[in-house]
Amino acid sequence: MRNISSVLGRLAKSISVSLVLLFAVTTAAQAQDAANGAALFKANACQSCHTLGRNGVGPDLLGLSERREMGWIVKWIHNPQGMIDAGDPIALELKGKYPTVMTPFASLSESDIADMVAYLDAEKVKAEEKKNSPAAAGAAASSDANTMMIIGLVALFVVAIAVIFALNRVTKTLERVIANNQAAIAEAQARHEEAGESNTAKFAQAFLKNKKLVFFVVLMVVGLLGAAGWNTMWNVGVHQGYKPVQPIKFSHQIHAGVNQIECQYCHGGAFKSKNASIPSANVCMNCHNTVTASDHYDGQTSPEIAKLYRAVDWDQETRTYGTNTRPIEWVRIHNLPDFAYFNHSQHVVVAGVECQTCHGPIQDMEEVYQYSPLTMKWCVDCHKETEVNKDNAYYDQLIEAHEKLKKGEKMTAAMIGGLECGKCHY
Repeated sequence: MRNISSVLGRLAKSISVSLVLLFAVTTAAQAQDAANGAALFKANACQSCHTLGRNGVGPDLLGLSERREMGWIVKWIHNPQGMIDAGDPIALELKGKYPTVMTPFASLSESDIADMVAYLDAEKVKAEEKKNSPAAAGAAASSDANTMMIIGLVALFVVAIAVIFALNRVTKTLERVIANNQAAIAEAQARHEEAGESNTAKFAQAFLKNKKLVFFVVLMVVGLLGAAGWNTMWNVGVHQGYKPVQPIKFSHQIHAGVNQIECQYCHGGAFKSKNASIPSANVCMNCHNTVTASDHYDGQTSPEIAKLYRAVDWDQETRTYGTNTRPIEWVRIHNLPDFAYFNHSQHVVVAGVECQTCHGPIQDMEEVYQYSPLTMKWCVDCHKETEVNKDNAYYDQLIEAHEKLKKGEKMTAAMIGGLECGKCHY
């Protein structure tokens, strides 16, 4: 009996350890699947038609696995038109609700599609948690040195005025005493009145006689001029609030706010290069070959979208492109000095910085303007406050490189990023 109990005990322990390991591996695989699914979702521009959290050009995909079987999802993504032609009831229902048929993605494997479904399920969980959690408080704004100087000068001015008023009261009291005791002063005042001297002249004489008042006035004028000059020089080259008129009135509030289109769908360079880049007109036409905003213009195409059609020479009747294309001359808003190097991908991908950190509430802007000052002090303050992401793979590679050097293994500059173009060409 003891031998049987011992064997059963060891067997139970083995099964328990195996289940724990299996759970850990499954959890890690699911996390990896969700991360890969997010990358595939963005790389294939799925968000241009499927807005997470609500219906758009296509249906909301949050919690897709709860509504559709995986086999059906794979078939639909590989050949949606084929399923419609075959008379699949779900496919026909989707066609009735969303007339624009989805582009087939036959290159996606079943594993890739499973990763994307895992990403959508994870996003649903995040959306529910975010809905139930209290909103985060806004970050406190930092004060500038020139602002403190101006506040100090204003305080000094108020104190000086109070001192002047006090001295004037004392002076007037002494003048009344002198006037009552010296007849000469009374006679001089009478002569001035008879001469018809103006009140302005009297005030000027009284002002010039009061040397303390003259000193404080001169001091305040010099201080205010100095503060104005300092503030002017401090803000040379700072274009905060700059909002030029663009050739097409593109509304970030409608696209990034109402329709929740991700910034990197249009500004793809922010994820993989130094510059965020302005999207080409064919990126706009991915949606606007169908979306014309005619509901707000009595069935006619929006005048701003019509400008886009003229730029790409798009014929709405025949739905074809012509050859008479012309570039859209966008006006640049954010412009750093030539000696300043800024890499978008380093901040967006490596540091995980949100676009709103630098560009402000871009999703609420009808017309885009420069939200932040983009000064060196502003950048330095941000770098002082921003914590390093401990889960960054870069630091794992850095530690690995150090370990190799300690072991005496070969290590070249190319192996630690020495072949990046931006090292020399920026």
